[in-house]
Amino acid sequence: MKKYLITGYSGFVSGHFLHALESLGKPVEVLGIDIADPGINYIFIHVKATFQKLNLLDKEAVSRVLAEFAPDYILHLASYSSVAYSWKSPAEAFVNNTNIFLNLADQIRILNMQCRLLSVGSSEEYGNITEADVPVTEDLFTKPRSPYAVARVSQEMLSEIYAKNYGIDIVLTRSFNHIGPGQRDIFVISSFAKKLVDIKQGILPENEITVGNISLIRDFVDVRDVVRAYLLLFEKGKTGEIYNICSGMGHSLEAILKKLMAILNVSPKIKVDRDFIRPDDNKIMIGSYKKIREQTGWSPDYSLNQSLEDIISYWSGQSRSVI
Repeated sequence: MKKYLITGYSGFVSGHFLHALESLGKPVEVLGIDIADPGINYIFIHVKATFQKLNLLDKEAVSRVLAEFAPDYILHLASYSSVAYSWKSPAEAFVNNTNIFLNLADQIRILNMQCRLLSVGSSEEYGNITEADVPVTEDLFTKPRSPYAVARVSQEMLSEIYAKNYGIDIVLTRSFNHIGPGQRDIFVISSFAKKLVDIKQGILPENEITVGNISLIRDFVDVRDVVRAYLLLFEKGKTGEIYNICSGMGHSLEAILKKLMAILNVSPKIKVDRDFIRPDDNKIMIGSYKKIREQTGWSPDYSLNQSLEDIISYWSGQSRSVI
């Protein structure tokens, strides 16, 4: 029975990864660790999942869990994943995201463990690019423009050092903006959907939605496609290699907002709040998934419209038990 250790177990992506594992129909054992309780008791047929509350900044605790559980695969999801939060608390965001990964990788080295670690990075690492750069490929030079992105580049550089010099089996991703049911409303698309559902249901008294810079163009990829990519990278990814996980298409936040409004048949007033606009935000980001497709056969299945409809269903209360 293969064993998976998932950090950041209580977050958005982990639940979808568990469902993807269950869909394989093979018995697996999962240990989830997080500083917060998951809030959901997952019950599966094929996946045996347990949880331990643990702070990855605690080296001794990390060493103990790795030695006792002895995973075959480690999915490192734990992070402060909000770019906006990193602007508000840059030192905390950088130190946390960098050091939790370093503790994990170094304990694998010290224990001489034979396991595969998936180091999850971000498209934010590319920084400000031009339309001539899109779709961006993995060989484009990174130019991080936020504390969050700098931490992700640092994690990536550490990954490459540990893979090349210590022989640790690490595969790296630059995962683009995830969307899907179950995502917290601190992230832009989920926030739009929740506010519009609340307007539709009369929960919000005013017929108005407050936004930041909605001219930004992003490559949004469904979380269910993302976790399928992670599974394929565990199986077929090459040690030390970086893989974009993206849809290959760009949409402005304004266009997505209008799609959500059309699905819900609401037309609130759109109000721009300067406080919602981040310093030095990337204007456009569209990726190429050619590399992961060629090496693993992965390509996205979910259309943007399907993702948006499922997000709306989640916030409407029709499918919140799914995740």
